[in-house]
Amino acid sequence: MEHTLQGKVIAVCTGEKLNSPKKSAGSVKVIKDFGIEGDAHAGINHRQISIIDADEVQKVKEKYSEIEHGAFGENFIIKGVDLKKVAPGSVLTLGEEVKVEVTQIGKLCHDRCAIFVRVGECPMSSEGVFGRVLKGGVVKPDDKVKVEKLVGKDVPQCAIVVTSDRCSKGETIDTAGEALKKILKENGYNVLEKMIVPDEIEAIKNALKALSDERGADVVFTAGGTGMSPRDVTPEATKSVIEREVPGIPEAIRWASTGKTPRAILSRGISGLRGKTLIINFPGSEKGVRESIEIILPVLRHAIETIRGDVKDCGR
Repeated sequence: MEHTLQGKVIAVCTGEKLNSPKKSAGSVKVIKDFGIEGDAHAGINHRQISIIDADEVQKVKEKYSEIEHGAFGENFIIKGVDLKKVAPGSVLTLGEEVKVEVTQIGKLCHDRCAIFVRVGECPMSSEGVFGRVLKGGVVKPDDKVKVEKLVGKDVPQCAIVVTSDRCSKGETIDTAGEALKKILKENGYNVLEKMIVPDEIEAIKNALKALSDERGADVVFTAGGTGMSPRDVTPEATKSVIEREVPGIPEAIRWASTGKTPRAILSRGISGLRGKTLIINFPGSEKGVRESIEIILPVLRHAIETIRGDVKDCGR
């Protein structure tokens, strides 16, 4: 069947327990910034609802004929929309009014859940589409599905981690992360998430791992915690999660910034790769962030293409 960017809902499903099959429902109430009313996966995180292509379900059905709707923990089974073209940042319309922003493709399964044990495989781990509800409403089988905003697979995916005790407590407003987010969007990058965490190694490590391993960000920028005070631990947290260092990036930032302020040589920021994610430490001030991103923007897309394996000629 030829896929388009319009289709229909085949089934809607809900469940009261996590990591368990869901059951078909006649219709569901979808709530903004929450998910489906009464569903175990609803909440304030970025995976408020889940969607799977009916063709992916059919592939498993050909091996295990007793598969029922909801067997993989999915909320919606849809047909006709080519979900392989959809990347985070895309917006889907379900029914007349429900709007969902795609936030993640696939998921990292740490344990063999009840779904995997029962079926033997789970297409949600590679093909599942997860999203955040932008607008609520009611969805039922046979409702239309449309890709209202398409962000292609070629669009670079970025994330930002602001490390600040004061910002995490709400004692001060984050301007550095917001400035970076704006600049990235203006230059054609999709920003998956901006997180604010305290200046604690474990909190920073957990954020970097989640954005790299689960969200699949091409680049994760940190802002803050690169100085010499006792609470500045971002480089230590970063070093503990990366697999290969990329020293040229922080070297270039320090070299260029030293011409504006001698204090730049005191920055301890590092950069490196975790899998296919590039992690870059930036200073915590808005001024420092603006100066740093200006330095690396000219080479950032090339870096992402290289990490993805899309570069055919690196000699230019």
